[in-house]
Amino acid sequence: MPPKVEWKIVLIDDEPGIREVISPVLENWGYRVETAENGEAGLKACDAFLPQIVITDVRMPGMDGLSVLETMGSDHPDVVVIVMTAFGDIDTAIRALQLDASDVITKPVNNQALGLALDRAKNRYTSAKKIREYTNRLETGWSGAAETLMEHYRFQEQIINGSMNGIIACGTDEFIRIINPAAREMLGLTAVQVIGKKGLKDLMSAGQHERILAALKSERYGGRGRINMMEAVMRSGTGQQIPVRVSAGIMCDAGDDNGLLFCVRDLREMRRMEQEMADQEKTLHQDRIMSLGKLAASVVHEINNPLSGILNYLKLMAKLLDKGEMTEKQDQFSSFLDLAVLEISRCSGILSNLLTFSRKSAILYGPVQVKDLLERCVKLGVHKFELRNIELHVDIKEPIPDILADVNQIQQCLINLIFNAVDAIDGPGQVWLFAGFDPGKQQVFIHVKDSGKGIGPKDLPHIFEPFFTTKDEGHGVGLGLSIVYGIMRSHGGDIRVAGTSEKGTCVVLEFNNLV
Repeated sequence: MPPKVEWKIVLIDDEPGIREVISPVLENWGYRVETAENGEAGLKACDAFLPQIVITDVRMPGMDGLSVLETMGSDHPDVVVIVMTAFGDIDTAIRALQLDASDVITKPVNNQALGLALDRAKNRYTSAKKIREYTNRLETGWSGAAETLMEHYRFQEQIINGSMNGIIACGTDEFIRIINPAAREMLGLTAVQVIGKKGLKDLMSAGQHERILAALKSERYGGRGRINMMEAVMRSGTGQQIPVRVSAGIMCDAGDDNGLLFCVRDLREMRRMEQEMADQEKTLHQDRIMSLGKLAASVVHEINNPLSGILNYLKLMAKLLDKGEMTEKQDQFSSFLDLAVLEISRCSGILSNLLTFSRKSAILYGPVQVKDLLERCVKLGVHKFELRNIELHVDIKEPIPDILADVNQIQQCLINLIFNAVDAIDGPGQVWLFAGFDPGKQQVFIHVKDSGKGIGPKDLPHIFEPFFTTKDEGHGVGLGLSIVYGIMRSHGGDIRVAGTSEKGTCVVLEFNNLV
């Protein structure tokens, strides 16, 4: 049940007697009443008292009743105004009604006429209020619905325009209706050039449009009427061929085809990265072969010793056979045979290490033990140290956690650094390999230090640049350190020069990816 309305009235009349007669009557009928002696005071009372009804005399000094009525229409449009006027003043009554007065009653005021006027005023006020509330609900509801629709529209527009992939939509006539910024940028076309002017066929390379339509009719790429991850070729505004990956679907409305939604991903960057990776893999392999060439001289020297021993043992064994002394010297024969087998195994181990190092293999990340890694590198390089009369010192501070890496690539890094250290030394010298774990940084490190001539201050900023080298012509192309830098960065690690002087250089490998 709605709450009972408290009706309030402002009575404006310049005659005190009229106010004193009408005011008690109104209060007796249940109204709250405020009185005013002129128009200006009446308006102030309305501002403070906020009545629903105003009863005003027409003829008053200063602001008359019609002026009050006109002002109320602008300042308090919801308030209903009843005008009192002298009997027979028809022109004033007409003017009052034109200014939207609710009623015009004549003086002397009859209680019955006043009661009827008040009933009509209350009905008018109540009806107007209901209409305002209903209108407001309609306006609010429509505004809310419109705002909701606009929010959905803006959200969908942001999805389309913000997509990193190209989005193209066309109608049943295949003319483009929507093309988002990513698609426009990829094709080098503007919306004005495309929308309503170009069809899907105009954006495809020769034969590709037919492939798309055939795929939509087949089950091959995700079901009939759909394409999921199909590769195709589009054509830019300048005629450039653009490899793309296509996902598409036929749009339907009430079961009828309504057009085609076409989502494309530009594959040019992916193709470029694939080519870069292939080139990098080729460069890494070439660098490994170059390092293998450097190992060859020392390995030949190393293999020559056991081969000479094997040859001598075989000759001695042949003499024993020729002299028929096998029975008497069988133990000596067996000893020579064991030594020959041992030396052959030694040669096999050396060659096996070389083949493992030189073999081209796929990049494979896994746990790598730093100690084992260093021991393998030392076995490959020990002959070079012996040939150059360089002492090698290895210091491994265990325990060291395993690193997550491709063992062949990290081995290549260390071989490069070891060879650089050896090449930096003129005559006899020393190289130190030091490995450990920094628990504070959660980092595994490997130091390669030499007693060589150091790196000049002008060369130091450029040592990781491709094709930069300080070696004499014919002794390197300057790819070693740049390759090491690239491998370490791809493993989430780093390479830095910890110190260099005329007494030598220390290069540090740092690994952050631990198992």
